Amino acid sequence: MDNNLIKTTIENNVALVMMDNQPVNAQSREFMEELIAVFDELNETPAVRVIVLASNCKVFSAGADIKARARASEWAPGDTYRHLRRARELGFVIIESNKPVISAVNGAALGAGMGLAICADMIVASEDAVFGLPEIDIGLMGGVRHTMRVFPLSLTKRMVLTGWRVPAAELYRRGLIEGCVPRDQLLPEAMKIATEIASKSPAAIRLAKRAINTVETMGLKDGYRFEQNLTVEMSRHEDSKEAMRAFIEKRKPVFKDEA
Repeated sequence: MDNNLIKTTIENNVALVMMDNQPVNAQSREFMEELIAVFDELNETPAVRVIVLASNCKVFSAGADIKARARASEWAPGDTYRHLRRARELGFVIIESNKPVISAVNGAALGAGMGLAICADMIVASEDAVFGLPEIDIGLMGGVRHTMRVFPLSLTKRMVLTGWRVPAAELYRRGLIEGCVPRDQLLPEAMKIATEIASKSPAAIRLAKRAINTVETMGLKDGYRFEQNLTVEMSRHEDSKEAMRAFIEKRKPVFKDEA
């Protein structure tokens, strides 16, 4: 995979995807295309069970490349819709990954940058992190639907209509993120959660992620039926038998890596 604007390392079944488009991870075309390509490849890498998305910049991501957007009048016919398609896929390549994704947010996560964070399965943030949708102040719109998946309606409306940047401590108080820690503890905390997930059966992780993504938009009865069918599928997998043997024998299970 390319490691130009996105630096990727894999260790102990955890992929650390480090955004490195200095100075603020502005989401240029090159940035978006590389991040999409990285997630697509990790999705089919057997040695990867969990992905941590983090930043090597002073902020997580300041969002859209405003300088490029300001030149939109110069774009060729079709460029606007190609850009919109890339922006959609950037979020969905994270949501639809069959590997759990943890976002480790430092500094500001604004607009499309906040979109990256909340498309992950869970968020850990540093105490200096803030989350915001400043589009109303710069003549743009966006981010509402993704935000409503994670944040309460009233908070989403306040952020959209006022541009309020919500401190990580406030989101942690509300139970909307999984951690709010000192900056130097951010990656260790995210990796701690990732390592715990990575110790589970790859097959079980994959099916659990499928269940999470699918039942979100289903009714209670249909959603529960879908989960039950996945339980049947998992029970026939060798990892299920290994987990039961390990439980009886009072040892750690040994699972096989698989795509």
